[in-house]
Amino acid sequence: MARSLKVAVIGAGVAGLAAARELQRESLQVVVFEKSHQLGGTWAYDARVESDLLGIDPNRDVVHSSAYKSLKTNVPRVLMSFTDFKFGEKVYGDPRMYPGHEEVLKFFTDFASYFELTELIRFNTLVTRVEVVDSDITEFVVESNTNGVISVEVFDAVVVCNGHNTQPRLATDIPGIKTWSRKQMHSHNYRVPEPFRDQIVVVIGSGPSAVDISRDIATVAKEVHMSSRSPLVKVAKSDKFNNMWQHSKVM
Repeated sequence: MARSLKVAVIGAGVAGLAAARELQRESLQVVVFEKSHQLGGTWAYDARVESDLLGIDPNRDVVHSSAYKSLKTNVPRVLMSFTDFKFGEKVYGDPRMYPGHEEVLKFFTDFASYFELTELIRFNTLVTRVEVVDSDITEFVVESNTNGVISVEVFDAVVVCNGHNTQPRLATDIPGIKTWSRKQMHSHNYRVPEPFRDQIVVVIGSGPSAVDISRDIATVAKEVHMSSRSPLVKVAKSDKFNNMWQHSKVM
């Protein structure tokens, strides 16, 4: 009888859960490493922010999730489904077509429980090293740290599912921004609008999160100015907020 392959999955967010489910379906031995105390990845809201609000300091204590308190989906729930576990059929307290992050996290938690994935997850476990030990048969050493206890194990394969939204990408080429002394932060560390009450705020970017955050801040700020690098963006005042403007890059 062929030996069942042992596979390490790094991360218990959406990608990690989906990978674990498919590997489990093929009767493989699956271990999921999750550095936090819960599954969900970026959908697991964390009220904490990092000590370096721009995310430049490599020695900062990293907060994984970029979710803000008012975050909701920008695609309908019926499209946020697994092939064999439908989000559109479930409501956990937020029946909106575009539900908030709490509803999404409950859906992923339910998915993991239904397919018995939760017991595959090692919570509070940080993977510190992955190394190929035998290139001929392709084995991997995975070193992990669980609350100070170091473990070293050998796996036949490793699936990396740690996401890409934790490290901020900064607009560093703007003249004067490096020496400007007022408050600067990346949206990764935005949680609630209250710190911006009665202030004049510039939001650099015009993607979904920039629009969301601008509207959130506009509920308390004196003025909010959204700046887009696209010359195609229409310069206009917001239809919904009298204190919010859209600006485009001057070419």
